[in-house]
Amino acid sequence: MSEETVADLDVNSAILSIEKGADGFAAGLRARFSALSDLPGELANLRSSMVGASSSPVLLSLAIVLVVVLTAGTFLVLALQVNKWTATSAGWRRFGLSAAAMGVALTVGLVAARMLAPPALPLRTLRLWVVATVVVFVVLYLTRLILTASRRPEVRGRSFHVLALSRDLSIAIGWAIVGVALVTTLQIWDAGPGLRDLTRTVLMAIPAYLLLAGMVWRHKRTMAAAVAGPHPRSRWRSRLSRCWPAIVIGFLVITFVSSQTALTLGAPLPGSAVIVTVLMLLLTPHLDAMLGSWAQRKLEVPDISIPAAAGRQTLRFAILIAAFSMLGVLWATPLALGLGFELRSVARDALGMALIALVAAFLWNVVGTVTERAVLVAGPTLGGGEPGVPRSRLGTIVPLISAVGKSSILALALLSILVSQGVNVWPLITGLSVFGLAIGFGSQTLVKDVVSGLFFLIDDAFRFGEYIETSGAKGTVEKISIRSVSLRNSRGAIATVPYGQIGKIQNFSRDWAIEKLSFRVAFDTDVELVRRLFKKIGQDIAADPELAPDLIETFKSKGIGDVEDGTLIIKASFTAKPGKQSMIRRAALVAVQTAFRENGIKAVPKPMTTNAGPADSG
Repeated sequence: MSEETVADLDVNSAILSIEKGADGFAAGLRARFSALSDLPGELANLRSSMVGASSSPVLLSLAIVLVVVLTAGTFLVLALQVNKWTATSAGWRRFGLSAAAMGVALTVGLVAARMLAPPALPLRTLRLWVVATVVVFVVLYLTRLILTASRRPEVRGRSFHVLALSRDLSIAIGWAIVGVALVTTLQIWDAGPGLRDLTRTVLMAIPAYLLLAGMVWRHKRTMAAAVAGPHPRSRWRSRLSRCWPAIVIGFLVITFVSSQTALTLGAPLPGSAVIVTVLMLLLTPHLDAMLGSWAQRKLEVPDISIPAAAGRQTLRFAILIAAFSMLGVLWATPLALGLGFELRSVARDALGMALIALVAAFLWNVVGTVTERAVLVAGPTLGGGEPGVPRSRLGTIVPLISAVGKSSILALALLSILVSQGVNVWPLITGLSVFGLAIGFGSQTLVKDVVSGLFFLIDDAFRFGEYIETSGAKGTVEKISIRSVSLRNSRGAIATVPYGQIGKIQNFSRDWAIEKLSFRVAFDTDVELVRRLFKKIGQDIAADPELAPDLIETFKSKGIGDVEDGTLIIKASFTAKPGKQSMIRRAALVAVQTAFRENGIKAVPKPMTTNAGPADSG
């Protein structure tokens, strides 16, 4: 069978699946409207079922209210006591006591339900509402915990915007959980499809989604700040934070449409799973901020191993994968089943891609953790990370190695995902190799720059923050890339010099700097007096607490260096740390001027010479 025939068969199969799905959707929509017309009969049947179970809607409603109030009241009373007992305790102790309070409330509610209803449908209903009440408190407690824990410790209890977000989100989620419990109650009593559909759509879904959308719109700045994270922020994260409220509202709309579509196709989505998915989307940025802060604190602890620190960083990525996986399971699966697609192989492939992504994320974080540890180790030699202070060789090379390592991990992960999907990657690799070879032959200058830069880094010719001079520019090394180095001169301009054009390098920031000074004085000047004055100036500079840390060899006289036209040229010098000699030179010149003036030593200006032309002679 030819490839064109196979492609035609695949297209025809896809078209048939789509037509089958469209027919099923139309039939399901007609069935839903038809069921709504039978609402009076379904209500009568529900009343008859309750009478047959020795109950009535009024009595059952009163019993539900009673067990809910008893369960909620028990938990609230215990929660107040827990807050008093754990006001100054650790968070884990407070969490454990709160969980115990929920367990006690659940037990009290179940006992009350057993006392109020016979062991049949009424008892099942009351137990359902007891569990739903406890679930509401669990969800609200975890929501508030995640929202407040994502804030900085010093502002957790005083963040009004986060508390308002927690309150509005709690109202929307509470409404949704109560709606799920109500729909489940109708299923227990075998209510008709029209009554369940009306309750699920009109009483639960529409109000819950409107509450959630309104909450997102009111607190869009708070949610955007949570997504943006702490400073410094990357450009892509800042853009994502600005778009995040719109993304969440769009997701809510898609969720509502998808759930109604799945219900129409006869594969309704579980209400509890939908609530969990929405909660994950809303709370993931705050959970990511909380985990990021926790992982960063652990990263700064020297006792923790690199795999453990990388694992904590990877946990953030695992949360994102879990969120996307739940989205796929809850939304794509029912819709695809309704359209007649086979999902077993799709699920297997998705699991393989998720595992590859997790392994790649772990290796990525291992490289990042090693880089940060290396920078922290080199930190004491960097002057505390001050701008313009030269870095160590380790601090210069490690970021470049990290960038290459992360790029390699990303490329291998993409190729592995393609291989897991059955894609033959060898033509792609061969094509990239041929393309790279063509670029190499056609861009010999680029290859020269890359190779030259490699040898410059191996020779440790320059580092971040050092002041160097090349054949074409001079300035402080501000950026080192694979192809070029960027130098910022004293006036602020940046010169980008390709490695192949650097030529000779003069590095003014290594080891020490010797500053030599010359003074022209009269021929009859007492040289010994000048020597003593210079020695005193050197002692004063060495005793200055601001200048002494940068001084290696103090200021001293070198004697008579030369005689020009009856003028003595007296030399002096000092040795200082590179880049720190300017302040010492300035202090030395001021001190020399003062000493010469006080001791009557006159400086002689350098004579100006002019060349007389032929017209001036004779």
